[in-house]
Amino acid sequence: MNKVYASAAEAMAGVIEDGMTLAVGGFGLCGIPEALIDALRDTGKKELTAISNNAGVDGFGLGKLLETRQIKKMISSYVGENKEFERQFLAGELELEFTPQGTLAEKLRAGGAGIPAFFTKTGYGTLVAEGKETREFDGEWYVMERSLVADVGLVKAWKADKSGNLMFNKTARNFNPLAAMASKLCIVEVEEIVEIGELDADQIHLPGVYVQRIVLNATPEKRIEQRTVRS
Repeated sequence: MNKVYASAAEAMAGVIEDGMTLAVGGFGLCGIPEALIDALRDTGKKELTAISNNAGVDGFGLGKLLETRQIKKMISSYVGENKEFERQFLAGELELEFTPQGTLAEKLRAGGAGIPAFFTKTGYGTLVAEGKETREFDGEWYVMERSLVADVGLVKAWKADKSGNLMFNKTARNFNPLAAMASKLCIVEVEEIVEIGELDADQIHLPGVYVQRIVLNATPEKRIEQRTVRS
């Protein structure tokens, strides 16, 4: 099975449909699949639900899909840094399922592991718990959270072999492995593709069984969200 595609557009062809749910890796602008987000924008598909820690910034990352009004719902843990996100949400134009960061990570991990739900203390007694089942264990109250499974995962990694085994670069790993595991079909964007067997088996962060399509983007922009320099 050939997993390597010539471009992000080719990897996306025939995959994305209106109304789909996508899990997108990244944290702020760190480890986001830049080329795949651009290709997703270019499909023109709408009514999308995006599971992602946040929605990038205005004009970059998932912020591009907010500008084109392709996202109808965000499942996120952080909603700052993006004025268009704020405007759409306050105007009632964008749905938001606000989720604590650790809970979001566990919802994706559980989805990838085939676990339908789990209990957590986080959010009990707050708006996060409204409408959800709660239960007492050993004198402590917990909220039941449903796991997340996406139709398609868009993931950024550092290296891949042609079988889809992945290595991530430091903190750019963030939500990417979870987004891959929780998706029915995973497309990964990498900076380098090597032959099968070239990666040290002990250094592989995510096995290729979770990856269906690979795209090379050797020169991503890697924009810095907030750059601070000494005078």
